[in-house]
Amino acid sequence: MGDNPRPDTDCLEWKDQLPMDWLVQLDTDRFLLFTLVFARISGLTMTAPIFGTREVPLQVRGLFAFALALLIMPTQWNVATIQPASMPNYVVLLAAELLIGLFLGLGIVFLLSGAQLAGGLIGRLGGLTLADVFDPASNEQVPLMGRLMCLFTLVIFVAIGGHRMVIRVLLDTFESLPPGCMALPVSIAHTLRELLTQSFVLGLRISAPVIMAVLLATLVLGLIGRTLPQLNLLAVGFGLNSMLSFGLLAMVLGIGAMVFQAQVEPTLELMTDALHAPFGSIGP
Repeated sequence: MGDNPRPDTDCLEWKDQLPMDWLVQLDTDRFLLFTLVFARISGLTMTAPIFGTREVPLQVRGLFAFALALLIMPTQWNVATIQPASMPNYVVLLAAELLIGLFLGLGIVFLLSGAQLAGGLIGRLGGLTLADVFDPASNEQVPLMGRLMCLFTLVIFVAIGGHRMVIRVLLDTFESLPPGCMALPVSIAHTLRELLTQSFVLGLRISAPVIMAVLLATLVLGLIGRTLPQLNLLAVGFGLNSMLSFGLLAMVLGIGAMVFQAQVEPTLELMTDALHAPFGSIGP
């Protein structure tokens, strides 16, 4: 019995060696891979609606990106990463991952901007330009109807599960573009231009009923003005345009919900196809 080591002594020696063993076994490759995954997710969470709005504190967005990176990291555990030869090469890797996340977030921002554009058109045609409100997300005055349409479409986006669709597209990017690849699809710029065009078209489609109604009312008032020159068309036209805008508001909201809902999936598919396109080198 005298030859056996004391249990308490072995336990103390094991505790003393544990921190040093943990530091020795730290895998730098996996740490590098985690930073790349975290950079891609950060680009999305800093720009995409719901995840990256300014109403959400920066610390909360950072913690959300970190938690999401921890959840995605096990799926990328066996991915072979490129060891950067220098710090500039490592910065290029981080920038590439950040651009992928920014691309996904900006695509959804462009979609919601189309709805805000529709609200701005309705407000201007309806004579509601004086009813501007301060938007804390953009730190500027925005039309009241534009802010209403933006919040309304944001609710529709959450109701149809758009935030889950965005996360699904993000997970798909890790299959088509593994972390650390020194290439980006060459069609990203073209896709962003296409999304910007679609946002303008979306705004016109949502505001089309009010635009047509105001144009017809202006035409009728012009005919009445030629018949009754003594009529004050400025006062009558201002009230008529406002009445038409508010009267068609329920129709505009219904049409906007249907048009926006129908546009969400094609937009996400367009971004997914862009990330599966041929690659172009971004670094040595």
